[in-house]
Amino acid sequence: MFIINVAFSFLPVLLFLACLFLLDRFRLVEVKTLLLCLVWGILSVLIILLFNTLISNWIEIDFQIQTRYVAPVVEELIKGVVILYLLRKKRIGFLVDAVIYGFATGAGFALMENVLYLFTIGSDATAGTWIVRGIGTAIMHGGCTGLLALISITAITRDHQAVPATAYGFVLAVILHSGFNHFVLPPLIQTLVILTGFPTIFILLLILINKNLSGWLEIEFSSEVEILSMIRKGALKETRAGRYLLSIRERFSHETVVDLYCYLNLYLELSIKAKRNLMLKENGIKPPYEADLSDKLNELRHIRKRIGPIGEAAISPLIRMNYRDLWKLNQLRQK
Repeated sequence: MFIINVAFSFLPVLLFLACLFLLDRFRLVEVKTLLLCLVWGILSVLIILLFNTLISNWIEIDFQIQTRYVAPVVEELIKGVVILYLLRKKRIGFLVDAVIYGFATGAGFALMENVLYLFTIGSDATAGTWIVRGIGTAIMHGGCTGLLALISITAITRDHQAVPATAYGFVLAVILHSGFNHFVLPPLIQTLVILTGFPTIFILLLILINKNLSGWLEIEFSSEVEILSMIRKGALKETRAGRYLLSIRERFSHETVVDLYCYLNLYLELSIKAKRNLMLKENGIKPPYEADLSDKLNELRHIRKRIGPIGEAAISPLIRMNYRDLWKLNQLRQK
């Protein structure tokens, strides 16, 4: 029974965090930053425990007031510190990584809280209690901090400063946290609502965010000729797409970064030629013969192998034609 209780304490929130991480198809989340958020969530519990111990020596607070109003404010404030830090350091750039980092912080908090609960209550707690704590409370902590991060980055992208932006998310997180601690519904039913609500919202949100991310990149790259020109002028960093490339630059070696830029450059060049040839044929004009076309396609294939699946996935939002489509260009020229 103890093993089952431990499983309920840790597995649900970790599995959901892993699910969110896998939904990051653009590889925006850095593992070391994710671990930082988890560790800060764990440390937050210890900081709050120390705070509560010191306060209890000076002020006696009613238990209901403590759990319903004081705890949500203090806990969301401490958890939110790492989100504010990441925003100030510009380590969060998109809604995807904001949600995942926020949830990771809350997950770390919930895990540490459940560890302390295991040591203090131990085998006296029922299975129902562990279901509520392991699923309801844990997902709630992750969800509240995830929403805090989500609203904060949304506000910042609308030209708000980091501190006021985080305040917006903080207020919503406190309201949701306080509402959960009021237990308006029976604990198991409330846990079911949390279990179905937060995961559904976050998963649908990440799918929509990924789609929108592809959308704005597609709009930014609507004119491939202009983009290729920006690359060759060294002005790509002035665009949002260029900032995306800069954001992933630190996650690869210098050689891989060079290959990524070469891959993008060559890919766009061939994509433009492919469209040009198709338009010429549509108008009954024979495409010009280019002796180096096959060599460029081969070079693209070799670069693709060097950057590997991870590099290709990282740069995929910036490329609208796959390699197989470009290879058809060579077949089209031969005809």
